[in-house]
Amino acid sequence: MTSNPFLWLILTLIDVYFWIILATVILSWLVAFNVVNRTNPYVRQIGQALQRLTEPLLGPIRKRLPDLGGIDISPIVLLIGLQFFGMLVAWVFRKLGLA
Repeated sequence: MTSNPFLWLILTLIDVYFWIILATVILSWLVAFNVVNRTNPYVRQIGQALQRLTEPLLGPIRKRLPDLGGIDISPIVLLIGLQFFGMLVAWVFRKLGLA
């Protein structure tokens, strides 16, 4: 547990966004395997909300990645990037003596 509230807030926001990306991936799998139906208004609303939250960061990553024949690895790249960014922020706070 960190004693700096700013560090805690930054790491918590990164963690929440991590889980939002995982929810987006799981929902896309559920739709792809016909477990849930996008015509359901609740599923559609959740899907749109998740897409609006994740597309600003996933879109630019998708543009830069090569075409892998229908396999989208942009969430994996973003999840690794978020983990790296969280560790980097914690390291900087420690180095500055703020943690």
